[in-house]
Amino acid sequence: MRPGRFGVGARRCAGRRALRWFAGALGIILLAAAIPVLAADATSGPSAGSTPRLATVDWGLAQDLIAMGVTPLAVGQTSGYETWVGQPKLPPGTHNLGLRSQPNLELLSQLDPDRILITGMYAALKPKLAAVAPVTTVDVYFTPGPVWDKTVAAAKKLGRITHRPQAAQALIQRTEEAVRHAAQRLPDDVAPLLVIQFSDAQHVYVFGRGSLIGATLQRMGLTNAWQGETSRWGSAQIPLSRLASVQTGRVVVMGPIPVGLRQRLAHNRLWQSLATVRNAPVVYIPGVWSFGGLPSASRFARLVTAALRSAPASGPGWPEQTERSS
Repeated sequence: MRPGRFGVGARRCAGRRALRWFAGALGIILLAAAIPVLAADATSGPSAGSTPRLATVDWGLAQDLIAMGVTPLAVGQTSGYETWVGQPKLPPGTHNLGLRSQPNLELLSQLDPDRILITGMYAALKPKLAAVAPVTTVDVYFTPGPVWDKTVAAAKKLGRITHRPQAAQALIQRTEEAVRHAAQRLPDDVAPLLVIQFSDAQHVYVFGRGSLIGATLQRMGLTNAWQGETSRWGSAQIPLSRLASVQTGRVVVMGPIPVGLRQRLAHNRLWQSLATVRNAPVVYIPGVWSFGGLPSASRFARLVTAALRSAPASGPGWPEQTERSS
């Protein structure tokens, strides 16, 4: 080995070690700088476990969300919700999207929801709504199967969407307990119930197979007096005269009532001649959203039990008797 070669090699080795150290340090610096950017990308939507900001045009979905402790960012036709749904109340600050069938897309864009929830009823709106935010369908009446099971499944799906599966399960348990408790408080020997809702003085909606009302009656151990055909939603709009085909049972009138109807029915001979009106005093309950979520089931069970417990055994019933509030 020639003199001095060892010294030159040592210097080269030291230089390479310094270069590797510099490259490693530079990599660490670049990685540290990139971490905030990566974190920002990962949280550009709702963070895992946080509740997304949700808008919906459907009152039944709004019901379930509120009952699970989730405040909807916006709901369609909020004034109609108060009239037809009633409970649970819309939380303060819930925005009104306007008509459920024609929501205010400009307002929706300004609110910038994380997700929009619809049912199959509003499928035609999906392309327009999807231009604002991702759209998820949570359906009951456009899928096959028992309506009670589908209503429960919808609540569970909302629990997954909102990252609140335990709240969804708690809602399901509360509903089942409420229906069971209402059933235990029923009077003895309740006749089959004919549940109707007036659309005008000559037409009613009647609730039968496939309706949430019918499913709740069944879970309460009650018989539904309407065994006729129903629509996809488990109801049928029929002339008042068709109720004459039902000879056995007791009428339950569900609100809201069209203006002036009570006075007109008091002098309506067809109404007074119906066997189900003559059989027992007609009972009235405040409005229940029959196409709703689980809160509608527990509300109906509670109201119908209270109405039957307080109804007279004979004599005049509704509309002569004063309507009870919710």
